[in-house]
Amino acid sequence: MDNNTSRGSGGFLGTLCLILITLKLTNTIDWSWWWVLSPIWAVPAILGAAIVLFAILKVIEKISGR
Repeated sequence: MDNNTSRGSGGFLGTLCLILITLKLTNTIDWSWWWVLSPIWAVPAILGAAIVLFAILKVIEKISGR
């Protein structure tokens, strides 16, 4: 069986980012570039924060002896 299926762009977040970039470059929205590019950085930032929080909770749990 041949599984050579190609996927499109980055899915929903990739499409959203392209739409926001287009709107910014055509002066339709007057947002900061931070918000325009947020679909690229927001998900990794949230996941990173969750991992750090989980690690902190594990350290506290280990220190408290539970």
